[in-house]
Amino acid sequence: MSSETSWLQLTLDAVRHSPEKLEEALLQAGALAVTLQDAGEQPVLEPAPGETPLWPHTRVTGLFAAETDMDQINQLLQTLLGDSETTYAAELDMLAERDWTRAWLDDFRPLRFGNILWVCPHEQTPPDPSATIVYLDPGLAFGTGSHPTTALCLTWLDSIKLRGKTAIDYGCGSGILAIAAAKLGANQVWAVDIDPQALLACESNARANDVAALITASEPAQLPLQPCDVLLANILAGPLIELAPRFSDLVKPQGQLALAGLLCEQAAAVQAAFEPWFRFEPCQQQEDWVLLTGIRR
Repeated sequence: MSSETSWLQLTLDAVRHSPEKLEEALLQAGALAVTLQDAGEQPVLEPAPGETPLWPHTRVTGLFAAETDMDQINQLLQTLLGDSETTYAAELDMLAERDWTRAWLDDFRPLRFGNILWVCPHEQTPPDPSATIVYLDPGLAFGTGSHPTTALCLTWLDSIKLRGKTAIDYGCGSGILAIAAAKLGANQVWAVDIDPQALLACESNARANDVAALITASEPAQLPLQPCDVLLANILAGPLIELAPRFSDLVKPQGQLALAGLLCEQAAAVQAAFEPWFRFEPCQQQEDWVLLTGIRR
């Protein structure tokens, strides 16, 4: 074994056994860490309250010390899983020692959205000296700008006039849209989420971007009664349809609305739910995802 290799990575496909059972077995077998990943092409973007959904096809990976006897680990896994023989597809890889967080950041480059808005990891700067920069490192909550739904929202924010306006980022996640709105001129932004962890991440990212004074992170029930000028919601089609009457109360007459997290085939149903209150513009599309934007009637 190479002297540069300090870890063994065992990856199991959750087919016969559930991902949770494989995760528990790997931990009992001595895995130092376990991660769950999508083995297909079906993202899980926004769970309902109290849900922790997994992908239809999940891969479960355990990290072991390099000197581990993996034959013994496989025998132990068979015992823990109640199998008389190996019934899971497994891959074993050797990993070199490195700073994995730093390695991820090395691959995360400044991204441009629209004319002046950029999203950058800390310690990096965009090539445009006049840029409006959102600094964001990977963390606990989804949202760095790389997903098409987030990219569509950021590009739209760059295109509208936000100076002196109020905004709501409904389903804020990392807070990337709320922070972008504040940096582009909004004087008060409400960042809303049902996940307390997302609210903590949003507050931390707002402080790191020097806009904490402009952003209030809150649960939906804590929103003020005063409607806003701009509302963005990057969640999913089902929750958006349910929230249509609520959003009509949260946006001023002639205020602006942006709805994302939608696949192309879901756009018509979402637009229909909002049309009693909003006049829509032509939708914008990136890959299989669309952004609906409209004006409060």
